[in-house]
Amino acid sequence: MLLIALLLIPFATAAVSFFVRRRAAMEAANLIGFGIVFLAAVALAGQVLARGTVSLANGFFYADALSALVILLTAAVALVCSTYSIGYLRDDQQSGALGDDASGTEQLARMRTYYTLTPLLVFSMLFMAMANNLGVMWAAMEATTLASIFLVTFYGKVTSLEAAWKYAIIGGVGLSMALFGTLVAYYAGHRLPGSESLSGLNWSVLAQHAAQLDKTSMRLAFVLILLGYGTKAGLAPMHTWKPDAYSEAPVPTTAILSTALLNCALYGLVRFYILTSRCLGADFPGHLLLLFGLLSMGVSVPFVLVQKNYRRLLAYHTIDHSGIMATALGLGGAMGSLGLMLHMTFHTIAKSLLFLCAGNVYQHFGTDLFAKLKGSVLRAMPLTGVVFLMAMLAIIGMPPFSLFQSEFLILRAAFDGGHLLTGVLFVLFSTGVFTGAILHVGGMVLGPGGETAVAARRPWRDGSMLALAAALVVIGFWVPAPLFQLISNAARVVNGQ
Repeated sequence: MLLIALLLIPFATAAVSFFVRRRAAMEAANLIGFGIVFLAAVALAGQVLARGTVSLANGFFYADALSALVILLTAAVALVCSTYSIGYLRDDQQSGALGDDASGTEQLARMRTYYTLTPLLVFSMLFMAMANNLGVMWAAMEATTLASIFLVTFYGKVTSLEAAWKYAIIGGVGLSMALFGTLVAYYAGHRLPGSESLSGLNWSVLAQHAAQLDKTSMRLAFVLILLGYGTKAGLAPMHTWKPDAYSEAPVPTTAILSTALLNCALYGLVRFYILTSRCLGADFPGHLLLLFGLLSMGVSVPFVLVQKNYRRLLAYHTIDHSGIMATALGLGGAMGSLGLMLHMTFHTIAKSLLFLCAGNVYQHFGTDLFAKLKGSVLRAMPLTGVVFLMAMLAIIGMPPFSLFQSEFLILRAAFDGGHLLTGVLFVLFSTGVFTGAILHVGGMVLGPGGETAVAARRPWRDGSMLALAAALVVIGFWVPAPLFQLISNAARVVNGQ
C-alpha cells in the first residue's frame, strides 16, 4: 500500500493547504506531508531492494529499482524545498514581493497558490514514476506541466507571464510529440496477445515482448519520444524555455524543476530506450541520444561563458547536465548506465543546493545580476558564500566531490566503448562550462569590494541549505550501502537486465 500512500499524501496535502486560512497551517501541512512522503519513499526503496519489484492493481502501479530511485530523489527534494520555502516565502511576504495589499489578502492568496500547487506537482511526478501504463505515464507528465506553469507565474510580473507562456507552448508541443510516440509504440505491439486491452500499453508487458514489436513503428516512436520527453528534460534545441522559467519561478519551485522534474523526464526517456534497445538493438537509440546529449552540452557552453544572471547560469548548467545524462544513456552498457544513475543522484543533491544558495543571495541583494553583486556575497553572507562556492565546485566535477566520480565513469564508458569523438567532445564541453562557472561564481563570491554588513541568520533557509551541504560532502566519500545497491539495481534495469 506504499504506492497508494505516496499518491494520497501529497494530494491530501494540497487539499488541506487549499482550504486552511492561515499561513502557519499551510506550512505545517506541506512540511508534515512531504516528511511522510519521504519516509514512505524510503520504505518503498527497502521493499524494492528486498523483492525486486512492487506492483498493485494487476500491475497498474509498478515500481522497480529505477522507479524507486526516482521516487526517493523526488521525495527528498520535495522535503528539503518544503522546509526552505517556509523562510523563503516569509521573507517574500515581509519584503512585499508577494504584493503590497494592506490587509495581506493578496499575500495569503499567493501563498495558498504555492502550497497547493507544489504538492500537486509532486503528486504528478510520483504518479509518473509508478505508472506502469505508458499512456498514464504521459498523462502524469502533462499534469506536471499544468501545475508548474502557474508556479512560474507566481509573482505575477510581465516577465513571469512571458516565461510561463513560452514554457506552455514549447512544453505543449513537446508533450504532443510524446503522446504521438506513445500511440505509435502501442501500435508497434498491436499484434501481441492482450494488446486490445489497456494492459497493451503496460511497460512491463511491452518490455517482456519487445523483440516482437514492429521495428519500423518503434523507430518512429523513439524519435517522437526523444523530442517529446527531451523537451521536458531541456535537451537542445528544445531547451529555450528553461532559462526564462528558472529565473522567474520561486526558488524552491526552480529547485524542484531542475532536479526532480528533470529526473522524471529522463525516466520516461529511459523506459522507451529500454523498449527500443530490446527491439532494434542499442545502436539506433544510442546514436540519437549521443547526438542530442552532446548538442545540449555544446549549446550550454557559450551561454555559460557570457552569462550575466546567476539564476540563468544555473539553468544553462542544468541543460549541460541534461546533456551529460543523455550522453551516458546513449553510451549504454554497464558502465554508462551506472554513470547515469550515479550522476542523476549526485546532480539532484548539488543542483538543489545551488538553487537554495541562489535564493538566499537573491533575497538579500534583490538582484540576480552578477554586475550588481560586485563580489560581496562572502562578506555579506559568509555561510551562503562558502556553500555556494563549494556546491559549484561539486557540480562542475571537481574532485573529491561525487560528480567527478560519475562524470569520470561516463567518460571512461565513452573511451572503453570506442566512442573517441564523444569522449573528446565531452571533455571539451565540460572544460568550457567549468571555465564559465568558475569565472562568474568565483568572482561573485570571492571578488573584491561590496557589502561588509553580515546578513541575519534564517533558520528555515540555512537549515535546509546545511542539510544538503552535509549530504553533498558525505556522499563524495561514502555512499550508504542500501542507496548504492538501489542505484546499481536501477542501472541494471537501464541496461536491460
